[in-house]
Amino acid sequence: MGRLKTLDEWLNYQEKLHNKTIDLGLERIEKVYKKLFPNGVPFTVITIAGTNGKGSTIAFVDSIYQQSKFKVGKFTSPHITNYNERFTINGKQANDSKICTAFEKIESIRGGISLTYFEFSTLAALLIFTQNNVDVAILEVGLGGRLDSVNVVDNNISVITNIDIDHTDYLGNTRELIGAEKAGIMRKNIVCICADSNPPKSITTHANNVGAILEFVTDPYTKDIGLKGEHQQYNAATAIEVVEKLSKTLPVDSKQIANGVKSAKLNGRFQVQNINNKTVILDVAHNEAAVGVLATELAKSKQPTIAIFSVLEDKSIKLMIKKISPVIDKWLLVQLDDDRAINVNTLSEKFDLKDNISIANNINSAIFTSLNSKQYQRIVVFGSFHTVAGATKALNTVV
Repeated sequence: MGRLKTLDEWLNYQEKLHNKTIDLGLERIEKVYKKLFPNGVPFTVITIAGTNGKGSTIAFVDSIYQQSKFKVGKFTSPHITNYNERFTINGKQANDSKICTAFEKIESIRGGISLTYFEFSTLAALLIFTQNNVDVAILEVGLGGRLDSVNVVDNNISVITNIDIDHTDYLGNTRELIGAEKAGIMRKNIVCICADSNPPKSITTHANNVGAILEFVTDPYTKDIGLKGEHQQYNAATAIEVVEKLSKTLPVDSKQIANGVKSAKLNGRFQVQNINNKTVILDVAHNEAAVGVLATELAKSKQPTIAIFSVLEDKSIKLMIKKISPVIDKWLLVQLDDDRAINVNTLSEKFDLKDNISIANNINSAIFTSLNSKQYQRIVVFGSFHTVAGATKALNTVV
């Protein structure tokens, strides 16, 4: 291998390095992690898992700490428009140079151990946060919990936002099985905050088995918040609970908390833009539960709506469509450029005859068509991070 210089070169290399895109398990990453951090990481760790609500809860926690004197790192995935979004420090994305330096360190120490793309990014986040002396880092679980590479780090508090059916090929096809996987982020004598209103028994069982301190969030935060939607009031309440539990070592006052939740921002979660006198809503909803929440928000304001939609093949597509079709008047289906994406013709067969569907040549064409249509005032883009990413890029050329 020649010397890798650019971020793109590194990412292309990582994509080909391991024989599987998703390969759950901690055996590989643990060996490299122990070489890099023999004494563990030098900052407070918040690990957040869940089917939906992870990104929003993280955005609230991150925003609160940005109001304080503490330096906060945030590791999330996937990104929407550029890879650097995965690593932020006090709200600022890590630059290419910092990321490449972290990759060089990992590469120099991993020896013959094969790492996945996501394992590389997890270790890079930990190195970047260490080099920048963060006080606290928020780590988002990529998939599940127990076997996700983020779980290589012992946390100071863990969060399970909610449990629903998604990624069944990896996590199981019931809430009990999925709950057991997500519960794997719990640690002995460490608080785990669960924000699921009807948690599966596997959550409590695992907490008892490992000796974790399980607490539940049942009431919403009722003051001003920066993210739209009633469900976000529960995510805000969860974030506040996290910050308060860590207040002995990271004290944050009530004003900083209120300002933090009020100023939180997050792309791709009921993100509203006004373009060409139309309301454009971008939402990464990609499972039945998230699409149900999106449908509820859309139903609050009845107006002619066109959906730009595409999805990965392993999703409960018919259930997603059924949840939201009452508020969609016209569908534009697009082909995603991803190995796991469903073929757009196969996707079209998932709809009922009564559904008004068309297949767009590409995402740019779908955006152009919808922005120039006379009869639809609202455009909603959803189904996958990839769908929202493509639409974001297309809209940036319009605005």
